[in-house]
Amino acid sequence: QVQLVQSGGGLVQAGGSLRLSCAASGRPFGSLAMGWFRQAPGKEREFVAASGGGTFYSDSMKGRATISRDDARSMVHLQMNSLEPEDTAVYYCAAVRFYTNDYYRPQDSSHYDYWGQGTQVTVSS
Repeated sequence: QVQLVQSGGGLVQAGGSLRLSCAASGRPFGSLAMGWFRQAPGKEREFVAASGGGTFYSDSMKGRATISRDDARSMVHLQMNSLEPEDTAVYYCAAVRFYTNDYYRPQDSSHYDYWGQGTQVTVSS
């Protein structure tokens, strides 16, 4: 079992920045692929960014978000800049055992086995 505990998030004005963090435990961190997803009210959960055999970003966050891993602390961070009201959502950290690039589907939420508790990000206009 993998436990994911998220931190960060909150309220920020449009154009501002936020950093989300996710601490993993229960399995060697290097064996995990890590992803970030978000879900806005009335919408389906959508991919934001992922790290596993490379880094991956959604088109909407490319150039505005950076995913990074701190292997020594078993943590993954999501730095988001130039935030827009449309980025308002609950953000979730997710993890799955990483085997190969051919097997890993970073943008597919159903591919991930473990999820954090979620954290609210609200961007005011």
